[in-house]
Amino acid sequence: MWPENEKTQNLLNRRKDGDGTAWNVLLERHRSAVQRLVHMRLDNRIRQRVGVSDVVQNVMIEANRRIDRYLENPGIEFHLWLRQIAKDRIIDAHRRHRATAKRSVDREHRLQGRSVNQSTINLVQQLRDSDLTPAARATRREMAGRMEEALADLSEVDRDMIIMRHYEQLSNDEVSKALDLKPAAASMRYLRALRKLRSHLIPSPDDS
Repeated sequence: MWPENEKTQNLLNRRKDGDGTAWNVLLERHRSAVQRLVHMRLDNRIRQRVGVSDVVQNVMIEANRRIDRYLENPGIEFHLWLRQIAKDRIIDAHRRHRATAKRSVDREHRLQGRSVNQSTINLVQQLRDSDLTPAARATRREMAGRMEEALADLSEVDRDMIIMRHYEQLSNDEVSKALDLKPAAASMRYLRALRKLRSHLIPSPDDS
C-alpha cells in the first residue's frame, strides 16, 4: 500500500538539504496511499459531511507544517509518521461532526437497523472482483457478507489490528512501532485478533 522506503529516504535526504521539489514529489508519491487509508477509515456517515479529498489535503498541509521537526528527529519511518497524521485527522473529523451536529450522524443513516463501521465495509469490498462469473460473484458476496459480520463482531482493537495487517499491509514491526508496542506484544495481539476472527468465520463443532 505504501511506496517503498529506499526512494522515500532518498527524497527525505534531498528535502533535508533544501530541495523543495523533492518534498513535493514525496507527498505526491504518498497521496494515493493516504487517500486509500482515509477512504477506508472515514465513516460513510461522516463522508456525507466532509469529503475524503478534504481530509487528505489537511493531512498534506499538516505534514508540510511538521516536516522540519520530523527531519530533526525521525523516530519512525516516514509512512508511519504520515499514517499517524492521517489517523489524527480522521479522529478529528469524527469528533467534530459527531459533537457539533444537533442531530448525531449516527442517527441519520442505519444499515438494517444498526450502525456498521465503514472501515469494515470498505475492507470487505476488497474481496470483490468485477471479472468473476455470476456464480463466483455470488459466492464472493456470501464470503464478503460473512467477513463483514465477523469483523463487526470483533472489538475495535482487534478489528484495527486485522485491518492494519491485511489491508494496510503493515508488517508486524511496523504495527509495533505504530502502536508503540514491542514486536512480540504486537505479534501476540495480532494472533489473538486472528483467532477471534477465525472463530466467528468458522464456528467450533460445539457451537453447531
